[in-house]
Amino acid sequence: MNQAKKIQAWACVGAAALVMTLSSGAVRAADAGTVDIGTSMPSVKDVQQGLYPDDECEQLKANGYKCMGFKPPVRFSLPSASFKVGSAELPDGIKHQLDVFAQALKGKSGATRAVRIEGHADASGTDAANEVLSLKRAEAARGYLIDHGVAAEQLKAVGVGSKDLLDDKKPLSPRNRRVVIGREQPPAGTAQ
Repeated sequence: MNQAKKIQAWACVGAAALVMTLSSGAVRAADAGTVDIGTSMPSVKDVQQGLYPDDECEQLKANGYKCMGFKPPVRFSLPSASFKVGSAELPDGIKHQLDVFAQALKGKSGATRAVRIEGHADASGTDAANEVLSLKRAEAARGYLIDHGVAAEQLKAVGVGSKDLLDDKKPLSPRNRRVVIGREQPPAGTAQ
């Protein structure tokens, strides 16, 4: 295999894995750049490739190849309808999914950007109550990951209240009560 074909093959590996996972029906796109994993169980490799697609470029460079770019990181929406109304208690299903994220994140303590854990709420409470509740959900997920070996400085918990509804046509839908995990984005105007 010549060098150009090797580069193409490596650059396509992560994208193909994510596309295969998405097309399998186990996960589905929630919005641009977000994968709603529902109640399915992602693999450690899927999480690593989704959160850290630039690792493939680093591997290419380490082997003497040029990297022609990489796909952007994705965000993972952990299972829709998982939290009870008004509760930040992590249900068993989300704990099992967070176990996979903990495995994927343990080896990433030197990563340059933190992993952002967003808590979300439906529109059943006041804006102020939803802000507090969503932050508690994010903090519960962050705490669980830390308890399972992920470095605390690697994780940032943020509550967004009910500002970013997954199902905006049904603001009280259980689908809106969720946690989303993705890479922290650099401030606007800075290099990545």
